Amino acid sequence: MSAPFTKGPSDPTVQPVPASVIEQVDAADTTLSNPKRAVIALGANLGNRLETLQGAIDALEDTPGVRVKGVSPVYETEPWGVDPDSQPSYFNAVVILKTTLPPSSLLERAHAVEEAFHRVRDERWGPRTLDVDIVAYAEVVSDDPHLTLPHPRAHERAFVLAPWHDVDPGAQLPGHGPVADLLDSVTRDGIAPRADLELRLPE
Repeated sequence: MSAPFTKGPSDPTVQPVPASVIEQVDAADTTLSNPKRAVIALGANLGNRLETLQGAIDALEDTPGVRVKGVSPVYETEPWGVDPDSQPSYFNAVVILKTTLPPSSLLERAHAVEEAFHRVRDERWGPRTLDVDIVAYAEVVSDDPHLTLPHPRAHERAFVLAPWHDVDPGAQLPGHGPVADLLDSVTRDGIAPRADLELRLPE
Protein backbone atom coordinates (compact mmCIF):
# COMPACT_ATOMS: atom_id res chain seq x y z
CA MET A 1 0.00 0.00 0.00
CA SER A 2 1.06 3.58 -0.50
CA ALA A 3 2.45 5.45 2.47
CA PRO A 4 -0.12 7.81 4.01
CA PHE A 5 0.16 11.42 2.93
CA THR A 6 1.75 13.34 5.81
CA LYS A 7 0.85 16.96 6.27
CA GLY A 8 3.79 19.34 6.33
CA PRO A 9 4.20 23.10 6.10
CA SER A 10 1.51 24.74 3.99
CA ASP A 11 2.54 25.08 0.35
CA PRO A 12 -0.01 26.48 -2.11
CA THR A 13 1.66 24.63 -5.00
CA VAL A 14 1.14 21.20 -3.42
CA GLN A 15 -2.09 19.49 -4.41
CA PRO A 16 -3.58 16.43 -2.70
CA VAL A 17 -2.82 13.15 -4.44
CA PRO A 18 -6.08 11.96 -6.06
CA ALA A 19 -7.37 8.64 -4.82
CA SER A 20 -7.32 7.31 -8.39
CA VAL A 21 -3.59 7.94 -8.63
CA ILE A 22 -2.97 6.21 -5.31
CA GLU A 23 -4.99 3.23 -6.56
CA GLN A 24 -2.86 3.09 -9.72
CA VAL A 25 0.34 3.19 -7.72
CA ASP A 26 -0.92 0.47 -5.43
CA ALA A 27 -1.87 -1.62 -8.48
CA ALA A 28 1.71 -1.32 -9.73
CA ASP A 29 3.04 -3.05 -6.62
CA THR A 30 5.02 -6.11 -7.63
CA THR A 31 2.59 -8.37 -5.78
CA LEU A 32 -0.24 -7.37 -8.16
CA SER A 33 -3.36 -8.38 -6.25
CA ASN A 34 -5.30 -11.01 -8.23
CA PRO A 35 -3.61 -10.35 -11.60
CA LYS A 36 -4.85 -11.72 -14.91
CA ARG A 37 -2.65 -13.18 -17.62
CA ALA A 38 -2.62 -11.37 -20.95
CA VAL A 39 -0.84 -12.05 -24.23
CA ILE A 40 0.31 -9.12 -26.39
CA ALA A 41 1.56 -9.35 -29.99
CA LEU A 42 4.04 -6.72 -31.17
CA GLY A 43 5.00 -5.88 -34.73
CA ALA A 44 6.99 -3.16 -36.50
CA ASN A 45 8.15 -2.65 -40.08
CA LEU A 46 9.28 0.99 -40.14
CA GLY A 47 12.29 2.65 -38.54
CA ASN A 48 14.50 0.80 -36.07
CA ARG A 49 12.24 -2.20 -35.67
CA LEU A 50 14.10 -3.94 -32.85
CA GLU A 51 14.49 -0.75 -30.85
CA THR A 52 10.80 -0.02 -31.30
CA LEU A 53 9.76 -3.45 -30.03
CA GLN A 54 12.01 -3.10 -27.00
CA GLY A 55 10.63 0.37 -26.35
CA ALA A 56 7.09 -1.01 -26.43
CA ILE A 57 8.01 -3.74 -23.94
CA ASP A 58 9.57 -1.18 -21.62
CA ALA A 59 6.51 1.07 -21.94
CA LEU A 60 4.19 -1.80 -21.03
CA GLU A 61 6.34 -2.58 -17.98
CA ASP A 62 6.12 1.09 -16.94
CA THR A 63 2.33 0.88 -16.90
CA PRO A 64 0.77 0.84 -13.41
CA GLY A 65 -0.85 -2.53 -12.87
CA VAL A 66 1.21 -4.33 -15.52
CA ARG A 67 4.20 -6.63 -15.19
CA VAL A 68 5.98 -8.19 -18.16
CA LYS A 69 6.62 -11.84 -17.36
CA GLY A 70 7.84 -13.27 -20.65
CA VAL A 71 9.27 -12.05 -23.96
CA SER A 72 9.50 -14.26 -27.04
CA PRO A 73 12.26 -14.53 -29.63
CA VAL A 74 12.05 -12.19 -32.61
CA TYR A 75 10.61 -13.34 -35.95
CA GLU A 76 10.94 -11.61 -39.30
CA THR A 77 7.74 -11.72 -41.32
CA GLU A 78 6.68 -10.77 -44.81
CA PRO A 79 3.82 -8.22 -44.71
CA TRP A 80 0.31 -9.60 -45.07
CA GLY A 81 -2.28 -8.48 -47.60
CA VAL A 82 0.04 -6.40 -49.80
CA ASP A 83 2.07 -6.87 -52.97
CA PRO A 84 5.44 -8.62 -52.47
CA ASP A 85 8.32 -6.22 -51.84
CA SER A 86 5.94 -3.26 -51.50
CA GLN A 87 6.79 -2.84 -47.79
CA PRO A 88 9.69 -3.66 -45.48
CA SER A 89 9.44 -6.91 -43.56
CA TYR A 90 8.11 -6.96 -40.01
CA PHE A 91 9.80 -7.87 -36.79
CA ASN A 92 7.28 -9.68 -34.57
CA ALA A 93 7.31 -10.83 -30.96
CA VAL A 94 4.88 -11.88 -28.23
CA VAL A 95 4.86 -10.64 -24.65
CA ILE A 96 3.24 -12.36 -21.65
CA LEU A 97 1.84 -9.99 -19.02
CA LYS A 98 0.34 -10.20 -15.58
CA THR A 99 -2.05 -7.30 -15.11
CA THR A 100 -4.70 -5.91 -12.81
CA LEU A 101 -6.04 -3.68 -15.59
CA PRO A 102 -9.34 -4.66 -17.18
CA PRO A 103 -9.22 -5.42 -20.91
CA SER A 104 -10.57 -2.00 -21.89
CA SER A 105 -7.84 -0.19 -19.94
CA LEU A 106 -5.16 -2.48 -21.32
CA LEU A 107 -6.42 -1.66 -24.84
CA GLU A 108 -6.20 2.07 -24.09
CA ARG A 109 -2.62 1.59 -22.94
CA ALA A 110 -1.80 -0.44 -26.06
CA HIS A 111 -3.08 2.38 -28.25
CA ALA A 112 -1.16 4.96 -26.22
CA VAL A 113 2.06 3.01 -26.70
CA GLU A 114 1.40 2.82 -30.45
CA GLU A 115 0.82 6.55 -30.59
CA ALA A 116 4.02 7.22 -28.65
CA PHE A 117 5.85 5.51 -31.51
CA HIS A 118 3.92 7.57 -34.11
CA ARG A 119 1.63 4.81 -35.31
CA VAL A 120 -0.54 6.04 -38.19
CA ARG A 121 -3.81 4.27 -39.13
CA ASP A 122 -4.29 5.60 -42.67
CA GLU A 123 -4.73 2.31 -44.51
CA ARG A 124 -5.57 -1.32 -43.81
CA TRP A 125 -2.42 -3.47 -44.01
CA GLY A 126 -0.37 -0.28 -44.32
CA PRO A 127 3.21 -0.06 -43.04
CA ARG A 128 3.50 0.94 -39.40
CA THR A 129 6.04 1.85 -36.82
CA LEU A 130 4.31 -0.30 -34.21
CA ASP A 131 1.40 -2.69 -33.70
CA VAL A 132 0.38 -3.58 -30.15
CA ASP A 133 -2.45 -6.15 -30.22
CA ILE A 134 -4.12 -7.92 -27.31
CA VAL A 135 -4.17 -11.57 -28.39
CA ALA A 136 -5.78 -13.03 -25.27
CA TYR A 137 -6.84 -11.90 -21.80
CA ALA A 138 -7.24 -14.66 -19.21
CA GLU A 139 -9.99 -16.99 -20.47
CA VAL A 140 -12.18 -14.15 -21.73
CA VAL A 141 -14.15 -14.79 -24.91
CA SER A 142 -15.98 -11.70 -26.17
CA ASP A 143 -17.34 -10.48 -29.51
CA ASP A 144 -17.35 -6.84 -28.43
CA PRO A 145 -16.47 -4.95 -31.64
CA HIS A 146 -14.33 -2.52 -29.64
CA LEU A 147 -12.14 -5.37 -28.38
CA THR A 148 -12.80 -8.89 -29.61
CA LEU A 149 -11.20 -11.53 -27.39
CA PRO A 150 -9.28 -13.52 -28.21
CA HIS A 151 -7.94 -11.67 -31.25
CA PRO A 152 -10.16 -12.88 -34.13
CA ARG A 153 -7.27 -13.81 -36.44
CA ALA A 154 -4.63 -14.96 -33.95
CA HIS A 155 -5.41 -18.65 -34.53
CA GLU A 156 -4.39 -18.41 -38.19
CA ARG A 157 -1.29 -16.23 -37.90
CA ALA A 158 2.02 -18.03 -37.61
CA PHE A 159 3.77 -14.76 -36.75
CA VAL A 160 1.69 -14.71 -33.55
CA LEU A 161 1.52 -18.44 -32.82
CA ALA A 162 5.23 -19.23 -33.37
CA PRO A 163 6.68 -16.66 -30.94
CA TRP A 164 3.87 -17.34 -28.45
CA HIS A 165 4.65 -21.06 -28.52
CA ASP A 166 8.36 -20.29 -28.02
CA VAL A 167 7.74 -18.27 -24.87
CA ASP A 168 4.92 -20.49 -23.53
CA PRO A 169 4.87 -24.00 -25.11
CA GLY A 170 1.80 -25.05 -23.13
CA ALA A 171 -0.29 -22.01 -24.02
CA GLN A 172 -3.96 -22.27 -24.92
CA LEU A 173 -5.88 -19.83 -27.10
CA PRO A 174 -9.35 -19.50 -25.54
CA GLY A 175 -11.99 -21.02 -27.78
CA HIS A 176 -9.41 -22.54 -30.13
CA GLY A 177 -7.25 -24.92 -28.09
CA PRO A 178 -3.51 -25.47 -27.68
CA VAL A 179 -1.26 -23.01 -29.48
CA ALA A 180 1.02 -25.92 -30.45
CA ASP A 181 -1.82 -27.58 -32.36
CA LEU A 182 -2.86 -24.34 -34.02
CA LEU A 183 0.73 -23.73 -35.11
CA ASP A 184 0.87 -27.18 -36.69
CA SER A 185 -2.20 -26.32 -38.77
CA VAL A 186 -0.91 -23.09 -40.35
CA THR A 187 1.86 -22.43 -42.83
CA ARG A 188 5.11 -20.91 -41.67
CA ASP A 189 5.89 -19.59 -45.11
CA GLY A 190 7.06 -16.00 -44.93
CA ILE A 191 8.20 -16.03 -41.31
CA ALA A 192 11.68 -16.78 -40.02
CA PRO A 193 13.20 -16.77 -36.52
CA ARG A 194 15.94 -14.20 -36.03
CA ALA A 195 18.33 -15.90 -33.63
CA ASP A 196 20.74 -12.99 -34.04
CA LEU A 197 18.27 -10.57 -32.42
CA GLU A 198 17.09 -10.51 -28.84
CA LEU A 199 14.54 -8.63 -26.78
CA ARG A 200 15.07 -8.39 -23.04
CA LEU A 201 12.78 -8.54 -20.06
CA PRO A 202 12.62 -5.16 -18.32
CA GLU A 203 14.70 -5.05 -15.13
